[in-house]
Amino acid sequence: MAAFNITSSHPSTFILMGIPGLEAAHVWISIPFCTMYIIVILGNFTILFIVKREPSLHKPMYYFLCMLAATDLVLSTSTLPKMLSIFWFNSREINFSACLMQMYFIHCFSAMESGIFVAMALDRYVAICDPLRHSTTLTNPTVAKISLTVVLRSSILVLPNPFLVWRCPYYRTNIIPHTYCDHIAVVKLACADISASNYYGLSLVFFITGLDVFFIAVSYTQILRVIIGLPTKDARLKTFGTCISHLCVILAFYIPSLFSILTHRFGHNVAPHFHVLIANMYLLVPPMLNPIIYGVRTKQIQNRLLWIFAHKGT
Repeated sequence: MAAFNITSSHPSTFILMGIPGLEAAHVWISIPFCTMYIIVILGNFTILFIVKREPSLHKPMYYFLCMLAATDLVLSTSTLPKMLSIFWFNSREINFSACLMQMYFIHCFSAMESGIFVAMALDRYVAICDPLRHSTTLTNPTVAKISLTVVLRSSILVLPNPFLVWRCPYYRTNIIPHTYCDHIAVVKLACADISASNYYGLSLVFFITGLDVFFIAVSYTQILRVIIGLPTKDARLKTFGTCISHLCVILAFYIPSLFSILTHRFGHNVAPHFHVLIANMYLLVPPMLNPIIYGVRTKQIQNRLLWIFAHKGT
């Protein structure tokens, strides 16, 4: 009976407000959002296509890059189409189950992206600190096991999140002041004790994001020690250059992510529309920048892309 009461209290649909206080500007806001989404789609599909077609890129670093591109595509597609339908067609309703599914996809693939950065840091660590064993350490089966671990870790650890939300009864309102089903925004609608959901959300931040950042920092500390010990300046610059792309995408992901988490948890005096805009930038900017950074910094990708355009022009 208790289970029935909890289930029956769920609204059949939620209403997504979009960006609170900026409803009149939704159409204008949609222009940069739509542009970024197009860049995400084109850029990440280009990375996948080039790595598949170029045999010289069939290496662990580029396998992880393909995982990153696929993750970015899912992460952005889980939010942007619905967001644009709100901006363009005022289509604000979202089914309760679809809302929980969207919440799961957002957090699962964000955690997966963080895990991929750890795997890429491991690849750079082995390539620079123990280059003679790189090909024997990071074999295809090893890369497959690392990739499977990243996927399973994210899928399993994030699974309780929507379940904890589902257990909460909702009485106050079914209006979500957001463009998508953000975990914190949905939990705040509950008229029940939400401490379990809050604590589990914070534990995910620590055990996924916190530990991943720690492992990346340890890897790059060792890498920098090796680089500093190289005999010539040219050797140091050349070796460090192989890490630049990875460091840039790490910063592009973790800085907006950390800023979004801090403003949600502690920025009680921050305007609601600023919260929502930051949360959207966190899901849009890294997937847009990742293929651009790797396209600009990786000569093999540049050369293959130029070859494709030259071939089409002939």
